[in-house]
Amino acid sequence: MISNPDVVIIGAGAAGLMCALTAGYAGRRVLVIDHANKPGKKILMSGGGRCNFTNLDTQPDHFFSNNPHFCISALNRYRPEHFVELVERHGIEPVEKAPGQLFCADSAKPILDMLLTECDWAGAEIHLKTTVERIERKGEGMRLTTSAGGIDTGAVVVASGGLSIPTMGASGFGYDIARQFGLAVTETRAALVPFILTSQWKTRAAALSGVSCEVDVKCRNGGYRAPMLFTHRGLSGPAMLQISSHWQPGDELLIDLLPDIDAFGALASARKATPKRRLSTWLGEHLPKRLAQALIEWYGSDGLLAEQSNAQLQYWGERLNAWRLKPAGTEGWRTAEVTLGGVDTAAISSKTFEAKDLPQLRFIGEVLDITGELGGYNFQWAWASGVACGLAL
Repeated sequence: MISNPDVVIIGAGAAGLMCALTAGYAGRRVLVIDHANKPGKKILMSGGGRCNFTNLDTQPDHFFSNNPHFCISALNRYRPEHFVELVERHGIEPVEKAPGQLFCADSAKPILDMLLTECDWAGAEIHLKTTVERIERKGEGMRLTTSAGGIDTGAVVVASGGLSIPTMGASGFGYDIARQFGLAVTETRAALVPFILTSQWKTRAAALSGVSCEVDVKCRNGGYRAPMLFTHRGLSGPAMLQISSHWQPGDELLIDLLPDIDAFGALASARKATPKRRLSTWLGEHLPKRLAQALIEWYGSDGLLAEQSNAQLQYWGERLNAWRLKPAGTEGWRTAEVTLGGVDTAAISSKTFEAKDLPQLRFIGEVLDITGELGGYNFQWAWASGVACGLAL
């Protein structure tokens, strides 16, 4: 292990590794420590195992924070095209699975291998299965007490992530360090996470498990157009994961099951043009058949369109274009992709990521109160904050 490194980075995830290789290439003696037995576990499981490593449309308005301006500087200095250039230098071909969203072709492993190779080339050492027991200020530097012994260093970078997916080793360790040194931590909650439903709706959703359809969902000041997926416990899919960042307990979701169709107008036109068509037939032409049949069972008996009054068609129009549903909660930290909230950026420099009254201590990545939407934004924040901090060490 490096003795008296210039910097110790706590966390061998996306932000920590990016910071390590950047600082290493800048001539710093870098030591990365992590309590896990392997580096980059969340990188490997992200994006369905294919790692949605950036989004070409990365802009500050795709992030949540109590200080929405904080992320601008780092995101402007390290853009998606910079990371794509690094990826391509390592022979990894990006696959654009959805507009702007870049993935690996088959597996996330090449991204992790690339970061570890770059750390090796930059001279950054990585020590795993190493827990931090204590951190204290020592003159102009810092001292760490770890399971591998004491370490004196010029600076400590906390890249320990948030609370999401504790089975991957997530914990509130970074928040504890922040509080120890007098920094505020904003309220944290699970985000990019599926919803669970109350008993009646849970049973109904379970019967439709695996059914997916494109929806427009709204909650508070958020709205997204994306696929929704029924699960055995509730609702998931990109639309639900996205809106979960806006949802709070007690909130109602407003779901448009036919986002391109004025359901009442279309039903009225169909009644006139094909009066002998059944309502269930019409629904089955516009929605997955299992969902269409379920809606008939939930909201009213089937019948010919000619038999439907304007009031009945209006009723169906509201169910289809403005389906209101109040979740019981979310799946929580167990399956959440990210943590909303974190170390308050008010006391952190957006240029160097140092604590303003303690420049020896820095925070990067998910541990900060910066959270991206679904689609590669959180990885781009990890790369950008890691580079900005690494260059400033």
